[in-house]
Amino acid sequence: MSLLKTIDPKFFHSDIPYKPMGKYVHFLTIRVTESYPLFQTDGELNKAKVRAGIQNKTPISRLSMFKRKQSTPERLVGRELLRNYGFITAEECEYNVRFAMNNPDCIIYGFAIGDSGSEKSKVIVDTAYSITSFDNSHETFTLNAPYENGTMASKGEMKELPKGKNKGRLDGAIGTTTSRINQQDHIRPQVFFPSIVTLKDPTEAGFLYVFNNILRTRHYGAQTTRTGRVRNQLLGVVFADGETVSNLRWTQAIYDLIPEDILQSIDPLEEDLVMEKATEAIQTLMSEEFIVHTDFIGNNFQALLAEVKALTGSEEGINSILNQANEEAKAYAEKYIKTTKDQKNEDRKSKAGSKA
Repeated sequence: MSLLKTIDPKFFHSDIPYKPMGKYVHFLTIRVTESYPLFQTDGELNKAKVRAGIQNKTPISRLSMFKRKQSTPERLVGRELLRNYGFITAEECEYNVRFAMNNPDCIIYGFAIGDSGSEKSKVIVDTAYSITSFDNSHETFTLNAPYENGTMASKGEMKELPKGKNKGRLDGAIGTTTSRINQQDHIRPQVFFPSIVTLKDPTEAGFLYVFNNILRTRHYGAQTTRTGRVRNQLLGVVFADGETVSNLRWTQAIYDLIPEDILQSIDPLEEDLVMEKATEAIQTLMSEEFIVHTDFIGNNFQALLAEVKALTGSEEGINSILNQANEEAKAYAEKYIKTTKDQKNEDRKSKAGSKA
């Protein structure tokens, strides 16, 4: 059953193929920070020194958002939906602990369970880079933690005062400020990370499943329960017969189009300006590509986006997407994924046949 009316069915497979078939869909996304997220490794923000633009050859340091920090939150949102609508349970499929191997998350995003089986991810996500430089994109905060007695010191840090010098204190003790104050770099709000998420050999339901996960995901990076708010602004989708430009090249192309005085300002970039230049940059880059592609960008994208939002905004619509994606995943798993038990049975049959 077709779920979309704005997209030609020729861009989708009727079922999930086992071998790569050369169909790609690229989601053109600008990730916009809306709080103070942390994309870090070993306590430091991830950054890379690269060329500022394609034309501007000045080297600058940029914040980096590694691929796992993008794909993991998105697939966890999808898994949450699958549990909510009864397609998986926490007991049968637990992320990074026990994969059921037969649901949309496992088949689309992949899994690896040692000798039990594996499936390569059909979602390709590369490292994303901030448009602005590292210096203009982060702040250093001093962190401390109050205790229940209202001080910045623990009970073990309370000391007794001499008699007569504890006026106003009920217990004759004073809290000393703890020396365990830490500093942590945070990414500023309104920092922009252009990111292209690619889905290989999509079915219609798989396309909508990944699309919905990108739209719904709101938190990325460390400490996601307290900060890390990020909004995904989709500028379009591109259907192609191959991979397209990298996140870094798109980011550099955007940088070249933004006036230098705005880039060097301490003020955050204006979102409308970023979206305008990002759209202009990707359209230019796609015109230079050596692949066959059909672009839904800018005004051409609005009808598709409205249809997807209408579909994913109702229980009936989201349930139909998940149900179709689940049926496709189970059919794929039954046909192509062999468990350890299945493999052992095949090995026994093969040995018995060779002896005969």
